[in-house]
Amino acid sequence: MPGSADRGYGAPEGETEAERRRRRARFLRDLAEARALRDRVQPRRVKTARLRHAMRMRTFRW
Repeated sequence: MPGSADRGYGAPEGETEAERRRRRARFLRDLAEARALRDRVQPRRVKTARLRHAMRMRTFRW
């Protein structure tokens, strides 16, 4: 089927580009909300991850 390789996995058959963007935006909002919740309930893990990221950035060569 021509053009089917461009469509993402699990995309509905008659989905328009606008519907796909709306679905993607909703997914990204939900993902950000889930990350914020995880950050609130696991502050120690967040602090550790932040320090680890800072260390990676200090040792990264541009």
